[in-house]
Amino acid sequence: MVSVKSRVPVSDQIGEVDLNAWLASISDSYPEEQLEIIARACALAAKAHHGQLRASGEAYVGHVMTVADILVDLHMDYETVSAALLHDVVEDTSVELTEIERDFGLSTARLVDGVTKMSSLPQYRSAAGEGSVDAQHAESLRKMLLAMAEDVRVVLIKLADRLHNMRTLNFLPEYKQVRIAQETKDIYAPLANRLGIWQIKWELEDLSFRYLEPTTYKQIAQLLAERRLDRQQFIDEVVGRLTSELEQVGIKGEIQGRAKHIYSIWRKMRRKDVEFDKIFDVRAVRILLDNVAQCYAALGIVHSLWPPIHGEFDDYIATPKDNLYQSLHTAIYGPGGRVVEVQIRTHEMHEHSELGVAAHWRYKEGGKHNAAFEDRIAWMRQLLEWKDESDDAGDFIDRFKAEVFEDRVYVMTPMGKVMDLPQGATPLDFAYYV
Repeated sequence: MVSVKSRVPVSDQIGEVDLNAWLASISDSYPEEQLEIIARACALAAKAHHGQLRASGEAYVGHVMTVADILVDLHMDYETVSAALLHDVVEDTSVELTEIERDFGLSTARLVDGVTKMSSLPQYRSAAGEGSVDAQHAESLRKMLLAMAEDVRVVLIKLADRLHNMRTLNFLPEYKQVRIAQETKDIYAPLANRLGIWQIKWELEDLSFRYLEPTTYKQIAQLLAERRLDRQQFIDEVVGRLTSELEQVGIKGEIQGRAKHIYSIWRKMRRKDVEFDKIFDVRAVRILLDNVAQCYAALGIVHSLWPPIHGEFDDYIATPKDNLYQSLHTAIYGPGGRVVEVQIRTHEMHEHSELGVAAHWRYKEGGKHNAAFEDRIAWMRQLLEWKDESDDAGDFIDRFKAEVFEDRVYVMTPMGKVMDLPQGATPLDFAYYV
């Protein structure tokens, strides 16, 4: 899981970080020979960025180390971590790409080059995202997709980079805060969602919302804080009862209270036109089990203990979301008649929901082919094909928004396969996907 608190240690002297302490903190994650390469990348980054400070006053190298640290939490390979450490040296220092290729290999150099190209895209303008035809904006999106389609690790580095920038956005002027937050909400959070990296998606959304709607953000945050103790006692009661009931039928699972995300609460309040007290997932529990059969058995136990709420059940195991997210969702009238949302999934499903495409590199290092990874990035290639077929910038922007953003429809083929299509798709679009 991506930690909100970085392992990158900052010394007492402002602007300095302890490289060796950070390397020691990640030493269990990589073999010695790979850790040595990461250490060399860290040393080069420290040398290249020497004397450079961020708006916060901290050393710039602390930023690239935090970006790398986020990718360590995503269990990314050593090449990605090395490239994250070096992702700004070509753009911001005298280090040449040829030096990176010579010292760290072609793959790492290409990742750095891809991130550099994404960083040099024209400044985002929200007006283009609101429907105006902007050829430059369309070309920017196309270049982003090209970099992603060539090696999706490029966008994972960029997402980690954006996440740390959003965490430290308070040090920038207000006009920059709003522009960057809007870009994050419109582009980077939906990309994280489309790639299945939910833990980054949620944090990017909450951080964006904090700067775009500060008053509403504070109101919801205060409501959550005021009722935290009462909510925790309620969740503990539900978890204890579920644990006991599952053990009685021989099912051992991991049951936990689920983190609440302010932006998702606000969206649900607005979509359902209800007050804070009526939102189900303010009180939420997640059950992690070994296999699918146990998931459905656990669902039966949940519904036998507490009555389910009509219209609040979703089976994303049988019908995964477009980003391949799988889970059972239900809402029940729990103890005292209070509503609680319950999510049930396997440990493997949970890993995929947390890591998304990043999980691919775990399989890759183990020598396994990960078909789910190919499915997750197929939409990029389809978008690029559409761009090649049409010179209409507005059409491409519309297709990009339809593919990346969350409004989707699901159609079952004659063979029983569920197809995921953009909202407003035609029968011809369906035929194209099939």
